Amino acid sequence: MSLFVGGIGTNTSGQVPARSPEVQTDPVAPDPTPSPSPADETAGDDTPPKKPKRGTLIFAPIPITSPAFGSGLILGAGYVFKLNPKDKTSPVSSIGLAGAFTSNGSRGLVLGGKLHFSENKYQASIGIGKGRANYNFFGVGRIPGSEPVSVLIKQSGAFFFGEFMRNFGKDIFIGPRYQYRKLTASLGGEETPGGFVIPAIDLKSTTAAIGFHVQRDTTDNSFYPTKGSTFNFTGDFFAKPLGSNRNYQTYKASYNGYHTVGKGQVLAYRGMACSVTDRTPFFDLCLFGGSDLRGYTTGENQNHRMFATQVEYRKELPYRLGLVGFAGVGGVARHWDKFRFDELLPAAGVGLRFKLDKTNHINYRIDLGFGRNGHTLSLSVTEAF
Repeated sequence: MSLFVGGIGTNTSGQVPARSPEVQTDPVAPDPTPSPSPADETAGDDTPPKKPKRGTLIFAPIPITSPAFGSGLILGAGYVFKLNPKDKTSPVSSIGLAGAFTSNGSRGLVLGGKLHFSENKYQASIGIGKGRANYNFFGVGRIPGSEPVSVLIKQSGAFFFGEFMRNFGKDIFIGPRYQYRKLTASLGGEETPGGFVIPAIDLKSTTAAIGFHVQRDTTDNSFYPTKGSTFNFTGDFFAKPLGSNRNYQTYKASYNGYHTVGKGQVLAYRGMACSVTDRTPFFDLCLFGGSDLRGYTTGENQNHRMFATQVEYRKELPYRLGLVGFAGVGGVARHWDKFRFDELLPAAGVGLRFKLDKTNHINYRIDLGFGRNGHTLSLSVTEAF
């Protein structure tokens, strides 16, 4: 889940401390007539001292041009702040609200946030949302390079997500997570020969899971790291005793690394893997594309196993601007031993950045990615990884 609005995006196919006022003194011999003290100068002035800003409010309209969802707009607003201004150890926290609508009838509203507190001893994430999505689904196990056969799926529902993690030392956080969804799905027309058919159990479904999250984060900035690394591993266990109408499990692992290679230049790289069990519904399969590898329409390739790797060069420019270039390769398969070299999915592209918040280095990004089957245009707030 990505909320910053913590990576609000579309895939188309440290805090500055407040400084005390300084009093200038003349090094020459003292004047026999004493000058008025700062207290005397301000006597009778009832104007209260200006308080330092506690946080930053960011508003970002994001246009959508997607082969899967049509054209539209995401309206996102986020607030980045310190829960306790005296806490110099915890990273900044963020809350966000995003609403989206597109020309094909998709609508959605999401509220979420991520909080860091108690000298970076704890962190918590929460999200809630509701909406409907109309999108093209290309089935499971599509062979790269083959003619796409898509069906229109209409899906609606609501979700809740919560996670709480504790720092166990050496930048390692571990904690439980919970998610709950109620969903309905239907085909947007007649069945397509050779196309995907929604299983009866998924026409109206409830999913509920408890899980865990292990994280190690040594980066210097939550939104634009220039050094360090992050490792994340999650496991979610959907079970009927929790209210889910299916029993299945999902696992994801990722590693991001960041190195400064010159003034205003960062080399970032990422590797990730996903695995789900056999009874996983179509909407929880490993989904290729998006931020994991730009250049592929989300929903075009998915299966029970997936991996993606990418490297990105980032260059800061004057006037809050920036440029990036990226490349990577990945793939999807039914089992880990079924990946084939001739079915891998390579991608490369370029991107433009505009710095929305100079204090926390939060960027608005536009990425043009080219994949094996076409190209995508991605717009978002914060980096892809």
